[in-house]
Amino acid sequence: MNNEKSYKELLQDISTFVFDVDGVLTDGSITVTTEGEMLRTMSIKDGFALKTAVDAGFNICIISGGSNEGVRKRLSGLGIKDIYLGAHNKIEQLNEYLGNHNISKENVLFMGDDIPDFPVMKLVGLPTCPQDAVPEIKAISKYISHKNGGKGAVRDVIEQVLKVHDKWNGNFNAKYD
Repeated sequence: MNNEKSYKELLQDISTFVFDVDGVLTDGSITVTTEGEMLRTMSIKDGFALKTAVDAGFNICIISGGSNEGVRKRLSGLGIKDIYLGAHNKIEQLNEYLGNHNISKENVLFMGDDIPDFPVMKLVGLPTCPQDAVPEIKAISKYISHKNGGKGAVRDVIEQVLKVHDKWNGNFNAKYD
């Protein structure tokens, strides 16, 4: 008999969200200006969900190999305090974050989309990915969102967790811009 919990059962255990940026909070595209600035686009619906989760008392951490300070500014504006940019060893950053906040890996939902996310996704309680993640990431994910990266995949998983915890409804006054 299989004692492993189903995806829906694991939602109740989640206290912490950890997200990659490029391909998860963005669609993975970069617009490069003539000055060399790299611009990304994020979903306002994902932003609302992130702010709602912060306001509901969930832990949120960003671990990204990218180092765009505009990303930090946007996410900080949503109330996210733990943002690791330029992270080339995501396991090290995850362990530091979890240790600093006394969080168990079993209580973590991580959403990644590409090979650099693979090692850290193998460690957490609930590895998830957007619909357009690479096959290797889909193969280890316990949940694959029906939404693509940057197009509501983050909102999808946050909304599901908050609904299971009965913290989604009634918090529609969150400021998310």
